[in-house]
Amino acid sequence: MTLENKLNITDSAELANVEEKITKTKALEIFKNGILDNLEAGTFESLSKIHEYLFSEIYDFAGKIRDVNIAKGNFRFAPVMYLKASLEHIDKMPQKTFDEIIDKYVEMNIAHPFREGNGRSTRLWLDLILKKELGKVVDWSSVDKEDYLLAMERSPVKTVEIKVLLKEALTDKINDREVYMKGIDASYHYEGYNLYKTEELS
Repeated sequence: MTLENKLNITDSAELANVEEKITKTKALEIFKNGILDNLEAGTFESLSKIHEYLFSEIYDFAGKIRDVNIAKGNFRFAPVMYLKASLEHIDKMPQKTFDEIIDKYVEMNIAHPFREGNGRSTRLWLDLILKKELGKVVDWSSVDKEDYLLAMERSPVKTVEIKVLLKEALTDKINDREVYMKGIDASYHYEGYNLYKTEELS
């Protein structure tokens, strides 16, 4: 199934390729223009603005809370009827320590507020929190992609794996363009793995 998009692309592989090119270009604009520096770290509003900036040329729903229930593999993300309350709860979660920040990141992944593009926008959102609270960001080039995907898959049950993985990858290169851009790599998200492909639930 190919998501309806502004580019009228009907082939899912083509859409994925175009989507990655556009979002990487937009992510670079975000970096160059210092847009993240003007956002409040750790709020859904800031995540929504990041998502809208990345995906507004591709999807009408960019920055908007999804109105369908979705799942990946056997895992169902937060039901639409509870999504708004879940996001309000996440906004209030503490974010002063590394553990608190990753707990918040995991909860936002469980919420999966958008129809598509959650991984890329939420990784930028995570780095924004880490940068403002701890003066660190994740060097995604030192995070094994398969280890990350498996740790995120298991994170709703236990967060220790993802915490160890990301803590070991922290760097103080908070203004390094290459470090920043690695976080937008689509291959770190489930979309590249058929096993975890997002499915709309009826």
